[in-house]
Formats: sequence, C-alpha cells, structure tokens
Amino acid sequence: MTLPPKFSNPVAPTVLKPSVIREGHPFPLGATWDGLGVNFALFSAHATKVELCLFDIDGVREIERIELPEYTDEVWHGYLPAARPGTVYGYRVYGPYEPDAGHRFNPNKLLIDPYAKQLVGDLTWGPEVFGYTLDSPDKDLSFDERDSAHLVPKCRVIDPAFTWGNAPRPRIQWENTVFYEMHVKGFTALNERVPKEMRGTFMGLAQSEVAAYLRALGITTAELLPVHSFINDSYLIEKGLKNYWGYNSIAFFAPHSAYLSSPFANEFKEMVNQFHAAGIEVILDVVYNHTAEGNELGPTLSLKGIDNASYYRLMPDNKRFYINDTGTGNTVNLSHQRVLQMVTDSLRYWAQEMRVDGFRFDLATILAREPYGFDEGGGFLDACRQDPVLSSVKLIAEPWDIGPGGYQVGQFPPGWAEWNDKFRDTVRAYWKGDEGKLADFASRVSGSGDLFNKRGRRSWASVNFICAHDGFTLNDLVSYNDKHNEANGEENRDGHSNNHSWNHGVEGPTDDPEIKAVRERQKRNLMATLVLSRGTPLILSGDEIGNSQRGNNNAYAQDNPISWLEWEKISSDDRTMLEFTRRLLAIRKNFPILNRGRFLTGNYNEDLGVKDVTWLAPDASEMTDGQWEDTNAKCFGMLLDGRAQATGIKRLGSDATLLIVFNAHHDVVMFTLPSVPDGKHWVALIDTNDPDRVERPTFDFGHCYEVTGRSLLVFALANGDRQLWHLHEPKNFPDDIDGWIGRHRDHATGTSVEEASREGQAER
Repeated sequence: MTLPPKFSNPVAPTVLKPSVIREGHPFPLGATWDGLGVNFALFSAHATKVELCLFDIDGVREIERIELPEYTDEVWHGYLPAARPGTVYGYRVYGPYEPDAGHRFNPNKLLIDPYAKQLVGDLTWGPEVFGYTLDSPDKDLSFDERDSAHLVPKCRVIDPAFTWGNAPRPRIQWENTVFYEMHVKGFTALNERVPKEMRGTFMGLAQSEVAAYLRALGITTAELLPVHSFINDSYLIEKGLKNYWGYNSIAFFAPHSAYLSSPFANEFKEMVNQFHAAGIEVILDVVYNHTAEGNELGPTLSLKGIDNASYYRLMPDNKRFYINDTGTGNTVNLSHQRVLQMVTDSLRYWAQEMRVDGFRFDLATILAREPYGFDEGGGFLDACRQDPVLSSVKLIAEPWDIGPGGYQVGQFPPGWAEWNDKFRDTVRAYWKGDEGKLADFASRVSGSGDLFNKRGRRSWASVNFICAHDGFTLNDLVSYNDKHNEANGEENRDGHSNNHSWNHGVEGPTDDPEIKAVRERQKRNLMATLVLSRGTPLILSGDEIGNSQRGNNNAYAQDNPISWLEWEKISSDDRTMLEFTRRLLAIRKNFPILNRGRFLTGNYNEDLGVKDVTWLAPDASEMTDGQWEDTNAKCFGMLLDGRAQATGIKRLGSDATLLIVFNAHHDVVMFTLPSVPDGKHWVALIDTNDPDRVERPTFDFGHCYEVTGRSLLVFALANGDRQLWHLHEPKNFPDDIDGWIGRHRDHATGTSVEEASREGQAER
C-alpha cells in the first residue's frame, strides 16, 4: 500500500513550553525516579521519533510534549530533572504506517508505556482509539488522524519506597504447598467485616483477618487471578458486563487501578506484607501470551503503536495479520530479545520489588513456543531457568493453548510445576460413577507419574485441581448437568460442555433432603481426594463454603454476586464443609506421608521389604489385573506404608501408615481392613458420610467396615509406641475463621449456624 505523504507526519506541531531535558540513559527501561529526576526510556526498533507527553495530575489535560533526544541500541531516552513521582505521561511514536509490512505507527494515538508502574484513568471506547478509520472500506489499511489522548489511560511515575518491616518471605517448601486460587475483588466484595471503601481492593485483602482465615484453614499459598492492568472489552461493556477475570492485560508492571483503594500503587505491597506476616505466600496468575490490543482490527493502545513488528508474532507471508495461538487476536513475540527482556523484567519486578513468591503462567505453552514450535529449551524457559531471581520462585505452567502442538502437560522442564487437567477430569468422572476409571484414577491420586516421573521431577510438579476459575465451582459440579451461562449474553454457547458433572436428579438448587445429602457427600469426596492425593493441591476460593455461580461455568464477565463470595449466606451445610476442609488440610500437614515428593510406584523394595503403596480390593487382597480392568469396579483401597523409603537414602521411613478407601459405587460395599506389620489396629480419621463425627473409633484388623455408597474413608495405623496426637484437634472453629466468616444465620432455615451445629451434635 502506498501511503499519502500526510501519513508520515500526521500530527500538527504542538506549541508547548519545553521542559529542560537531558540525554538520560537507555537503561533501565520505563520511567525511573532516581531521587533527583526521572529517566524515560522506550524500546522501538522501527520508530523515527518519540514524543513524551506530560499531563496534569488527573491525566485530563496535556501540558507539555517533549521529543526524546537520544536513540541508543534501539532505545529512545531522555531525562527530566524537574519530573517527580506523580508525573503523568504517555508516548506518541512516529514511524511508517505500513500494515502489510507489520508497521502500525500512528502518533495521533497516545500510547501506554509498556514499563509503566501505574496507570491513571480507564479506557473509554471510541473510534479515536483505533489506528485506522473504523468505517473505511479499506479497514485497517486506512489511517485515522483523530487524537486518542482523552480516551486512554495515562502512565504515572511512582516512588517505589516502602517500609516492609521484619516479616520474612514464607518460602514454603513445594511438598508442603497448598494453593488457594482467589480473586482480589470477589473475595472481599461482599464481606461486611471489611470497611466498605476497601472491599474488592488490595487493601481489602490486606485486612489481617484475610490472611488469618487462610492460615487457620490450612492454606499456605494464595494464588491471585490477574492483577496486571487490564482492559474491559468493548463488546462486554455494550452488554453491560465487564472483564472480571482480568485475562486481558495492557501493562505488565502496573497493578490494576480498579483494585486500588488509594492513589498509591504501594497498596499492593501492603497486602503482600500482611500475607507474609501470617506465613502465607502470594502467587500471581500472569498473562504474557497476549495483550488487549487484539488483531489487526483492534485498538492501538501500547505495543501496537510502539513497534508492532517487534512485539507481536505476525504471519510470515503477510505481516498485516497476527498469529493467533491465544484465541484473543494476537500473540506476544517472546522470540524477540527485547520482548523477552520486557517479560522477564516484569517478572523480576514483581518478585523483587513487590515481593511475590511465584507465578502461574496463563497459556504457558505460548511462552515456550518458538517460530518452529514448542521448545523446552526455548528462550523464555531458558531465561527463567538461569535467572537467579526467577529460578528461586515458584513457577507454574498452564501447559496448553490452541496453537499447533499446544497440549504439553508433563513436557515442561525440571523446576516447573504444571496444572494437571487429567487429574481434574479423571477424578470428576470417577466420583460421578463413570465406568472403567479405576486404573486412571489410581494413577492420578498417586502423583500422575506417567506424566511427571522423569528427569528427577517430583510429585509436586503435578498441580492437582478439581475446580478453578474456569469451570464449575465444586457446589455447581454436583448440582448441574449442564452449563447455564445465559447471563454472559452469548446464548449459552460459551464455556465447556464436557464438565463431567452430575446434578444427582435435580438441575440446580433443591429442597430434597436425600439429594442434598448426597451432593454434600460428593463435595467432601472430591475435596478429600484433592487434598489427600500426591501432588500439589489447588483449592478454588469459596469451594470450602459451598460457593455457587448458579451453574455458570464461564463467569469471566460476571463482576457481580454470581462470582463474588457470599460470606453472609453461609449455611450450616457450608459451615460443615468449611470445617471438613480444615480437618483435611490438618491431616495432610500432620501426616508427612501424604506430601512426600516421591512418586508412588507400587514397586516392591527388596532391600527394605516394603511397598510404598498397595492397592487393595474390598476383601483386603491386592488388586489383580482383572480387577483393574473390570469396568464395573468402583471401590478399592490405597494403603500408604509409612515404612517406605522417604528420600533417596535407602532406609525405612518412620511415618504413620494410612489407608484410604474410595467407593464411587452407588451402594454400600463391605471393605475388610487389612492386617499390616508393626500395627495394632486402625483409627478412623475421615468418613465423608459422617463429617461431624468427633470421636476417633478404632477397628481391629479383619474388621468388615460398611462403606457407604459414594464415600471416602481414611484410617491411620496405630501401635503401642506411636501416639497419633494430631487426631485430637478441637472440633470448635478457630477464632481466626469465625473472625472472618462471622456468625450468620442459615439463609435457608433462619436458624443460626451455631444453633444448627449444636442441634446436630446433640442428635448424634
């Protein structure tokens, strides 16, 4: 396309009083306050000129426009001695507008600094934010000359100084880690114990009661859904919705402004400080695979106007179009050195300056994909592996995307953990009662060694989950056969249809006591399987209190009570689930055999004369090949021998032996409790059919236990020498939990939760 001359310099000269500017430095990138002034540095390999635009404190009025004077190693830079923290700015970048060659420079569009540490204002959608004229027959080959500054967010220079205090980083060992996936807004938006002005913000999470609640529950690590600044899609706004999850990033260094209750980005640090003081880690869900600028028809907000051909992966045979391995329109080009630097700089910033403890990477396969395909030795993974900062924090991959070779579960290199969707699907299907799931289920609960047991990886590399933000909540998983996403405005076409869910006879809420009872038991079965399996458990926030999204399994746009946790509506059943989850996590913590890093193999150790795991049929005999292959078999036992080798040193272990019995059959199964060397009898820890039982009954070897249909049991081996002191935890809730959830009335019955609990105990 041949462009008219006006396209080369479309912005009329602006008569503004110039500030005194110095040459500055090309490093570090971004706007950096050094105590005397601010250095501005912006990478663009193909720009011909860069203007720094200064605005008033509210980002409304442009007060000055200054050309950056120096260009070093493809970095435009300058230094303003008069600038201070609080300075509001943006960029206008000049260069060729040649979409067919991958260039989309348009200095009429004010651009967000990719290294901005804070944004001011929100994006207001209008035709001016597009680099082309929307109604032109030439579409993105046309050129729009309207100024976008009044519609786009601006950048703010920050002072990073913060007093951290004496709380050290928790540095939880992987084997002891329990993730809790939570949303900054949704967790506190409806909790009346948080000051109203702080609900839904970082300061809301910074309330000491939040971290205390997580600690009392047994959580070690809070995983926050995206907190980088993100954009609300125009099509959602037109439908009266918002991008709630936040997987639409536009600034990788700036905390999302809607989560700030004050004008200061350091509010995020206050939250981290509170979590660390309680011994809780903070993990960020990060989105570096794409940005909010979309494809060739998307807006020009930042990278697209700074250097489109460098920042994005473009089609090799036609650079007008974008490679779309993300399904969002564009893909960030981590094969480019400067783009890779931007991402790793962002990670180091959050790990060092903001002191987060690790990252969960959305669509991580994209980050590891080079132009020729997925490569575990590619630039990004190599950069993380050798970096002294990034290699020391927790790194978790979502190991799939929609691109070629996109499914890579188990293929990330040593040092990484990965979300394991095979665990999710198999465990759901087993407890739903699907046939022929026994062998696969056993593999999942023993650490998914078929996927991860190689190259010295440990069982913690498998991040096990039943539910996550994307999909049904635990309550909805047992309450709905089908998704109900009508509120999303897409005629229920969005979201997964293959959920392995089961409503147990009625779609949605019901007053039928039998259905309610089996649903609650199934929730306990699923939670117990998650917590007691080898690997790293991830619990979806709210699953411990029966949170429902009303059957919506794709609530990405529901910034409302559909997604927010309704703390004020906790029922007696919900409180039972909460206490049950706390007990499970206490058992996991106090029985080291459950969180060993070694995979369970079932192989006989001839030197020690022991197996790490023995799979038992209901008659206490060892499972045969025929029983594994029996599609009707749905009940078996998992005997974890505490004498098994615990580390690489060949010696007998000294942990307690556990027996876990799984019964997905609809009816009672008589299970014979096996005899075990060095044991005296079995102590019942968990029976999902009787979650409130306080006493810990004992059973002799050979006892036939009546295992209720669709239930899970946990027994500990006791002998005369070893005292199971941790079995005697108090039944009452810790003050830290009551301090967060409050003392509510059951929204279904009107009875206080405490009264219902006492009545239930009296009946028992």
